[in-house]
Amino acid sequence: MNLHAVAAIYKFEMARTFRTLVQSIAAPVLTTSLYFIVFGAAIGSRMPSLDGVSYGAFIVPGLIMLSILTESISNGSFGIYMPKFSGTIYEVLSAPISGAEILAGYVGAAASKSVMLGLIILLTARIFVPYEIQHPVWMAAFLVLTSVTFSLFGFISGVWADGWEKLSIIPMLVITPLAFLGGSFYSIRMLPEPWQTVALFNPVVYLVSGFRWAFFGTSDVGVGVSLAATAGFLILCLAIAGRIFATGWKLRT
Repeated sequence: MNLHAVAAIYKFEMARTFRTLVQSIAAPVLTTSLYFIVFGAAIGSRMPSLDGVSYGAFIVPGLIMLSILTESISNGSFGIYMPKFSGTIYEVLSAPISGAEILAGYVGAAASKSVMLGLIILLTARIFVPYEIQHPVWMAAFLVLTSVTFSLFGFISGVWADGWEKLSIIPMLVITPLAFLGGSFYSIRMLPEPWQTVALFNPVVYLVSGFRWAFFGTSDVGVGVSLAATAGFLILCLAIAGRIFATGWKLRT
């Protein structure tokens, strides 16, 4: 493993984040804070508790996961698409580094940004609603695993995209609707049949459910199922990324 090459890519991507703090950090935190104010403090005070948890606290894991999913994909896709757009990707590909090292640099930086953002939102939420974390280790594990998985998915999306408009298709038209329908603001047990069963085909349900379990010890699906579903998607993304570097699909052409 060429750690110097991984560190070079990682530092370059992280430096770009700190040069654009308003866009990378402040904007997502402000947007999520508005959700906490409206749904947590205003509407939440008039909502009944869910599974013994106040509504304001109940939506904290869902809102954090919504931000993590969106930002991980955006960070991962933009990180690899920009070198493709500018042509500097050929310098990276011609360097004596492997595909795994390139992947570790770009995805590691994107995941680090998402984890940092998630922790900031977690601290910001405390200003608006009180909450407790029953399983902090599992919370951190789900946060890191989700950030890495969807940063990797974003990397694949960035390789696939051949125009700026395609970078926003998956986050806006796929991930955001799935996140809103995945139990971010409610428990899927509140849905009538057959919509409860239909909701189980939404992969975001498992992410939100596992993350919420780490906070409150309650979830719509088993924590083991949530963990297995996330790990399975990670393995699938790794296989696709490996195939991309093996064939050079949309990187060398």
